[in-house]
Amino acid sequence: MNTTKRAGLALLSLALAGSLAACGSGGGESPGAAAGGDVTIDYWLWDDNQLASYQACADAFHTANPNVTVKITQTAWDQYWQSLTTQLAAGQAPDVWTDHGSYYPQFVGSGQILDIQPYVTRDKVDLTQYQEGLADLWVKDGKRFGLPKDWDTVALVYNGTMLADQKVKADEMANLTWNPADGGTLQQVIAKLTVDENGHNGLDPAFDKSKVKVYGFLPQWADGSQGQNGWGDLAVANGWTYLDKNPWGTQYKYDDPKLAQTIDWYRQLIDKGYAPRFDKQSTLGNDAVLNSGKGAMTFAGSWTINTYLGPDAKQKFALAPMPVGPAGGRKTAINGLSDAIFTGTQHPEESWKWVKFLASADCQNIVAGNAVVFPAIKAASDKAAAAHEAKGRDVHVFLDAAKAQGETFLLPITDHGNEVSQIVQDALQSIVLGQIGTAEGLKKANDQVNALFT
Repeated sequence: MNTTKRAGLALLSLALAGSLAACGSGGGESPGAAAGGDVTIDYWLWDDNQLASYQACADAFHTANPNVTVKITQTAWDQYWQSLTTQLAAGQAPDVWTDHGSYYPQFVGSGQILDIQPYVTRDKVDLTQYQEGLADLWVKDGKRFGLPKDWDTVALVYNGTMLADQKVKADEMANLTWNPADGGTLQQVIAKLTVDENGHNGLDPAFDKSKVKVYGFLPQWADGSQGQNGWGDLAVANGWTYLDKNPWGTQYKYDDPKLAQTIDWYRQLIDKGYAPRFDKQSTLGNDAVLNSGKGAMTFAGSWTINTYLGPDAKQKFALAPMPVGPAGGRKTAINGLSDAIFTGTQHPEESWKWVKFLASADCQNIVAGNAVVFPAIKAASDKAAAAHEAKGRDVHVFLDAAKAQGETFLLPITDHGNEVSQIVQDALQSIVLGQIGTAEGLKKANDQVNALFT
């Protein structure tokens, strides 16, 4: 999900493609339109880890609907959006594609997604079966552009062996606190896990920050305007909110001092040697650095469970809940995907049947059994947790966060998402590199962002 720059470029192209895509034939058919003969539905997704699950869903769907075959195309994230842009421009997009909140507003604005509310009403789809808040993400002006298919939350992932070496108990990790002034107990653990080439940790007066062997914490800076993998979660725990309302707000609040305090806390981790300098940070992802043993801890979304707890993990990792912040309680973003129907599809009724099946217990229970992601239907999420447990993976922190009252928040969904992401990403990079002060850089970015809505 850390693909902000590429995502922004793809979205700009999608904006140009909108007028062509909206002219595709078949989009004007209403629910109940006649359908007959054998039909093939083209369905696109990007996650290879989920391909087997959705192929199993497609097979089950075909058994129930023998005249409809679902052809699945899976491509990696970058290629996925680039290919979709090209197909939209040609008016030949897939009938259905896996959608993401960062792209969805642009699709809606360009008239590229079919409004499925008439189908939802006609077929009496139970919207209460989904994890709270997810169904509302895909609604604008009374129109609905998707049904929830999965969700994710964020937690701390840490190297259990390194934790034991520094005599930090796992029980301590379950009750960490954080504040932007001194970092709370979270920063104390980060300092202990930071070790220089002579074996001194970050609390030892002899610690040499110029010769760090293992960084206690790996920040995620390629996180666009949302900071889902770290700074956004802590800023919200510090009492910050992204914008005036969500979804579809028009005034962002990146100039709030509470966000600046959070970013400054991250910067002092770098100054102390507890986190790598931005310009010296490995070009590898945080997961690769952690697996190499050169990092001890980071924030990670539930979509990375197999990365850290699966058979290919090279270190012994474990999970801990988000720390308790100054605003009270833990905070983690909760995000989810849906499936979009192309307005130009020649098969709106069959496409709707497939989308409805993807959002049903029949499909989501199949996905749950494969223990890759947490499905949007609450009962299916519990089945996924049980499937992980059967594999020896303790993933309860992700599920606990989703079930806790007031512990999750929604990432912003607004118009101009790609421009907002690029502006904020560039500002944060300049701030972390020391090219501009935190408050000044965020104020400048906020003015640019809000000018997009005037």
